[in-house]
This record gives sequence, C-alpha cells and structure tokens, in this order.
Amino acid sequence: MARIIKFEKNDCAPCTQVSAYLDQKGLTYETVNPFDAPELAIKFKVRTVPTVIVLEEDEVKQRIIGFKPEELALIEA
Repeated sequence: MARIIKFEKNDCAPCTQVSAYLDQKGLTYETVNPFDAPELAIKFKVRTVPTVIVLEEDEVKQRIIGFKPEELALIEA
C-alpha cells in the first residue's frame, strides 16, 4: 500500500486545495511542514509547497508539486 506525504505550510491556499482534494477522494496522508521537519524535506528534496510524495516501500513513485488535480487523480489508480 502506498504512503502519501503532503508537505505544506500554514496560510497556503494551494496546500488547502490539495488537502481538500485528497480528503474528498478518501485518501489517507501525512501532513508535514518542511520548516518543522527540515530533515524530511531535505530527504525528499522538497523545495516548494505543496508537494505530495507517494511512496511504495520507501521508494518515491510520484511527486506532485502544486495543486494539479489531473496528477493527483493518478494517486488513486
């Protein structure tokens, strides 16, 4: 089963849109503020928010930067 990590920060409109989309689809995800967990942001090379990382067995299968519903829809597949 895939693990989804969403990097976001407060007061970020696109971050809120991504959360709403994932919630609407019933997908479970972890939320990480890259400023609170810089080591995780560095590990996954996160440079901007929102960034969604989809992992399978600790391997990055998908990286979505920004609010892109057409790419987020691929998570469900």
